Amino acid sequence: MLKGTGVSDGCGIGTAVVIKEEALDYSAVIYTSADEEKARLNAAVNTFCKKTENIAAALEKNAGEKEAAILHGHIEMIHDPFMVSQMQEQIDAGAVAEAAVETVCNTFMEMFAGVQDELTRQRVSDIRDIRDDMLRILLGIRSVDLGAVPPGSVLVARDFTPSMTGRLKKENVQAIVAEVGGMTSHSAILARAMGIPAVLSVPSATQAIRDGDSLIVDGFTGEILTDPDAQTVAGYRARQAQWDQEKEALLSFCRLPTVTANGVQKAVYGNIGRPEDVQSVVQNGGEGIGLFRTEFLFMDRASEPSEEEQFEAYSTVAKAMNGREVIIRTLDIGGDKEIPYLSIEKEENPFLGHRAIRYCLDHQELFKRQLRAILRASAYGNLKIMLPLVTSAQEIEAARQLIDTCKQELQNAGVAVRAVPVGIMVETPAAALISDELAGMADFFSIGTNDLTGYVMAVDRGNAAVAGLYDIMQPPVLRAIEMTIKNAKKAGIPVGMCGEGAADERLIPKLLEWGLDEFSVSASSILRTRKIISEQNA
Repeated sequence: MLKGTGVSDGCGIGTAVVIKEEALDYSAVIYTSADEEKARLNAAVNTFCKKTENIAAALEKNAGEKEAAILHGHIEMIHDPFMVSQMQEQIDAGAVAEAAVETVCNTFMEMFAGVQDELTRQRVSDIRDIRDDMLRILLGIRSVDLGAVPPGSVLVARDFTPSMTGRLKKENVQAIVAEVGGMTSHSAILARAMGIPAVLSVPSATQAIRDGDSLIVDGFTGEILTDPDAQTVAGYRARQAQWDQEKEALLSFCRLPTVTANGVQKAVYGNIGRPEDVQSVVQNGGEGIGLFRTEFLFMDRASEPSEEEQFEAYSTVAKAMNGREVIIRTLDIGGDKEIPYLSIEKEENPFLGHRAIRYCLDHQELFKRQLRAILRASAYGNLKIMLPLVTSAQEIEAARQLIDTCKQELQNAGVAVRAVPVGIMVETPAAALISDELAGMADFFSIGTNDLTGYVMAVDRGNAAVAGLYDIMQPPVLRAIEMTIKNAKKAGIPVGMCGEGAADERLIPKLLEWGLDEFSVSASSILRTRKIISEQNA
């Protein structure tokens, strides 16, 4: 039996199709001239874009508009002036087009791989996908046609990229297995969107599994069984049938309000990273947006998004939610999230360094552009501002003063601005410990359990040696959460949770007991979270 990380629920039973990576060797390519190499590069970019547009169109039919947007993002990346100019500089220095593509893409991959935030690290897979596709085009190598795999296939690859996903016929694919990837990687997101069971991070899967092997892929547990007997197959088929029934039953919660078993009203919101993600939240019955991670607007580009670009993003989400609450987290960047054009200084311990609200308060013009964009967008919906990584009352005071300044500037310019509530993410032990004081200064709390767990337990969640300590059910973490909720209730302000804990079946009963008002989860977890809440008393 092989073991990985189950990232898309369900049991897939079928025959292995192992996708081996072809050698992208360009050592025989001879440099002619800078002009010719640049012409080859430009032609490859054009081919890449046309091909990717076609795949995105197919992916939109298979998975949805949000998932197709991942591939549109690939087109934006390859057109990025900074990336293109870097490749052209490599060519001017004597590199063939293939070497220019590989060198620049590898630089970006190294940059993102060094970031501790998992959502940022998933960019490595995107850029690898772009690099390999560009090299195949330049070398004239045909990609594996996943649309031609027979019914009953279990796809096994080193990585399962968005461009690969767009080519497959989902009705022919029983499951997906890959050697890399995690819960928030694009391969996981796409598998869940298409309803295909998937297990990622399976060491040496392409060597351990052979073409034609009979496989059972358990997306719940992350287990992969090879050559199972008839009795085992029958058991898993029954389990899959039960899961299909459960999924059908969950759909009924899409049209229902979130109410506990004893009739207490709660709310289940969705977390998003980009404006296009809002559609998935709406489709799954999300009652609001509990976390809009705005840093993604600043990434994968050569320059800061303008105030106008940000305004368009925030107002788009506000309009899509049609009056329902949208909580926008201000820019959460710093030493752990490298953005080249911001020249963020490298730090020895970035998670304890110059990041989030600390960085923004020290770069007030950048911060004001974002705040003005949010305030302008407030005219189109029910927006709230949330400050990340707060550790002191002074940070809230300073941010509120800046927000007031932005309001005054906009009003002086004749721009209508609504009153926008200002709350904080409670994701540090400091904020939890003084949550009674901060509750008097904030309009709402949202508990960020991902960072809070790491900070309280003094654990780097990426360190396998101590990963067992990174558990939201650890008593010190539970005590910090309980203290925060109870202090919010005493002060009469709403309190939500936007970390992974909001969808944790073990934690939800305690959150209801303590009085949590709002649960913000990934779009795919909204209905399941609502069901769990409906079965509990508050």
